[in-house]
Amino acid sequence: MTAWLLLLAALLLILACGVFVAAEFSFVTVDRLKVDQAAAAGDTGARGVQQALRSLSTQLSGAQVGITITNLAIGYLAEPAISDLIDGPLESAGVPAGAITPVAVGIGLALGTILTMIFGELVPKNLALAKPMEVARATQRFQRTFTAVMRGPIRVLNGSANAFVRRIGIEPQEELRSARSSTELASLVQRSATLGTLDVETAELMERSVEFGARTAGEIMTPRVRSSSLGLNDRATGLIELTRQTGHSRFPVLDGDENIVGTVHVKHAVALPVGERATTKVRHLMAKPIIVPDSLRLDPLLALLRKDGFQLAVVMDEYGGFAGIVTLEDVVEEIVGDISDEHDRLSANAHRLRDGGWSVSGLLRPDEVEDLTGIELPDHEDYDTIGGLVMRSLGRVPQIGDLAEIAVPDRSDPDEPRDQLAVLTVERMDGLRIDRLTLRVLDGEVER
Repeated sequence: MTAWLLLLAALLLILACGVFVAAEFSFVTVDRLKVDQAAAAGDTGARGVQQALRSLSTQLSGAQVGITITNLAIGYLAEPAISDLIDGPLESAGVPAGAITPVAVGIGLALGTILTMIFGELVPKNLALAKPMEVARATQRFQRTFTAVMRGPIRVLNGSANAFVRRIGIEPQEELRSARSSTELASLVQRSATLGTLDVETAELMERSVEFGARTAGEIMTPRVRSSSLGLNDRATGLIELTRQTGHSRFPVLDGDENIVGTVHVKHAVALPVGERATTKVRHLMAKPIIVPDSLRLDPLLALLRKDGFQLAVVMDEYGGFAGIVTLEDVVEEIVGDISDEHDRLSANAHRLRDGGWSVSGLLRPDEVEDLTGIELPDHEDYDTIGGLVMRSLGRVPQIGDLAEIAVPDRSDPDEPRDQLAVLTVERMDGLRIDRLTLRVLDGEVER
């Protein structure tokens, strides 16, 4: 009779251990937003979970103390109880009298451990991971009560652990950090897309949105050498002709080579009577320019362009020089991808060759090359364009015919050896600048 009572007590302790394990895992994995929403809706169980999460470190310490105590007690009670219950069957089975006790102890220890592992550890853990909100709601009262009763020992143990953590230069936290960095969010989006919980297009849009705030005007601008501008004394007819040639409608107005004095829209030239277009100067049509530093983040830049309504800003470098221009479309494309319309001339930036390669502008950024061709090139703070990438690879000003072999990055595992090379060949120069390149991807290593 005593053996059966001990066994019943051991089973109850296994159940208690399971509650501690379930509480521990559910508190860590539960969605805090769902908890807050349920608590706000009047769910008393969710309010209890909310209270537990405010002192998460203490609650987890309480769960660990509970698990340790119950495991020790289970071992103390289960092994002798099971041994007493199987002594008779072992004797009946013909086990020698001298071997009955060690065999019974071994079987009792094994059965007690197996039952504890399955029903006291693994089953509650899996339940908590599968249904964290439901499990947290069901276990929070028991866990909070136990932690309150054992607050003294828990405080001593927690204080000792925190003191050690501080000695190694880390400040302990009472709650898990609920906010996530942009890198962590991007990684989460990629993981969700890989597992199929997000479709590829949605994942790409979310990833672009996460990375949006980290980019600057200097990274997305159209460089000065690729932009068109007008002088103060140019006529409205020149503005209309420039629009016809470039497909663009907005331009910066310069007084000299560097001094930006305004911006102008072709609609103001078209609105003039035909007879006045040849005599009206751009200076009378222009508006005050929006001038931004190349270091300006895209979030405030987007707000500025939307507020102004002109949708074009002039980008200045750190020395006060005219670096380029950026439009509202450029900013929006960083989120939604390339927006093609009747005015875009993508073939001037990249077009497919008959041999499968690509002819690309040297002023494209690596990410723009990937958008246009599907070929990923390495990005680095030392350069902005693929022309700069080639110059960095060669270590000098290139000449027509120069060739640079660039390892194609492997997004899935950056540590794996590269098995593809992007071969960039200089086809045309504009002074000291690379104007045009051919791009081909070769499998396997290429001898240099």
